[in-house]
Amino acid sequence: MTAADTDLGAEGATDTEEKPARSGPSGEELLVREGDIAGDYLERLLDLLDFDGDIDLDVEAGRAIVSIDGGDDLEKLVGPRGSALEALQELTRLAVQQETGVRSRLMLDIAGWRAERREELRDLGKASAEKVVSTGEKVRLQPMTPFERKVVHDAVAEVEGVHSESEGEDPRRRVVIFPKP
Repeated sequence: MTAADTDLGAEGATDTEEKPARSGPSGEELLVREGDIAGDYLERLLDLLDFDGDIDLDVEAGRAIVSIDGGDDLEKLVGPRGSALEALQELTRLAVQQETGVRSRLMLDIAGWRAERREELRDLGKASAEKVVSTGEKVRLQPMTPFERKVVHDAVAEVEGVHSESEGEDPRRRVVIFPKP
């Protein structure tokens, strides 16, 4: 079991990228349908809020990916540290589940926030892992969302001589990086 396998949280056990992807034509068709349902749901939401934005749908790594870009006010839908984005993602997943009867692993990004955050977290994970290698002391990071922890675990796994685990309970769950014995 890897550290990422133990990292379950608000996005749920079904949200790790290490889970097998849905396969076969029915799996791909379902993911495309999830994206379409999510796109329609989010388009109606943007209209209600009177926000402008372009919705892009994709299927990647066994999950539907929906991105909203282009509007001036979209940062408001991200919220502090992505809190509104996480809530909108969960609402969108529930809308998809209501239509399909299947729990969705859909990933939502707004105004490129999640993509930018992923890069920041990769850098943090690698720098923290390198610090552990050089000092021999464990490093305990700030509490993070399941998405954030997964990115850090993946970055740490690329550095020799360290491993990472998650500790604590949401919303205070955090990554701890240890030197390998």
